[in-house]
Amino acid sequence: MGAKKNGAIQLDAFPTATGEGIRIYYIIEGRFEWCIDHQPYIFYPGDVALVLPGNAFGSDKGILEIGAFTWIQLRLQKPANGPMLPGAWSGLSESEGAAIGKILSLNRSPALSRFSEAGKILKCIHAELLGQEIGYQARVNHQAAELLIQTTRQMTRQSYSGRDFPKTFMHLEKMLRQNLAHQWAVEEMAAMVGMSTTLFNERVKSYSGFTPINYLINIRISEAIKLLKRPEISVTDIALDTGFYSSQHFSTTFKKLTGFRPSEYRKNHLRNK
Repeated sequence: MGAKKNGAIQLDAFPTATGEGIRIYYIIEGRFEWCIDHQPYIFYPGDVALVLPGNAFGSDKGILEIGAFTWIQLRLQKPANGPMLPGAWSGLSESEGAAIGKILSLNRSPALSRFSEAGKILKCIHAELLGQEIGYQARVNHQAAELLIQTTRQMTRQSYSGRDFPKTFMHLEKMLRQNLAHQWAVEEMAAMVGMSTTLFNERVKSYSGFTPINYLINIRISEAIKLLKRPEISVTDIALDTGFYSSQHFSTTFKKLTGFRPSEYRKNHLRNK
């Protein structure tokens, strides 16, 4: 089990890789663009990323965005023929374990939205592991089994249709990406989704953990990182195309969020190709 609070964008820090066991990631704050089994997903606070054994997981750009999340990896049995099965630690009956394993194996919805119950369970497990009071192992096993049960139930309830994140905000992000060179004002963004500025600020902060301006800056930096991998485009053009006032403004913001100047990132990327 682990937890990560990331205060700056980390480049080349989250490559796509496979692993053993089932991994469950819970987003505490921020906005993360991850790939699961080579399919892209966007995760917001309260969302869960479910990664099955052998599935590739990570960022296709290798980037770890600003935010915080916690995760756990559970080892499951994998018979030669048949679905995955929780180990004896789960306390589940053979039929219950087989049912859960089959649902997990057939999973087509690795992005579980607004699954706050997972966050509560992971918090309990973390507290038990830190405290290690008498009986903590039994309580951890019990909570881990509860997490599997709740995750499976969430999967059966949720039909995946491009994420449950409100369509208005998905539409907003699409519009922003299509015209990042525009100097978007908060009032203008709020009007695009039919909200007052105050309500818009509250909703964006609630969903993403960012203010609207910081949310927009993260989108701009994300797009700039893609463009920096194309050596034929100048840094100045990238700065202007992604909505920064100047190459200096772009360079300062990029370094603040990633620890590198754009030219340094481009040089390192080209060197490692």
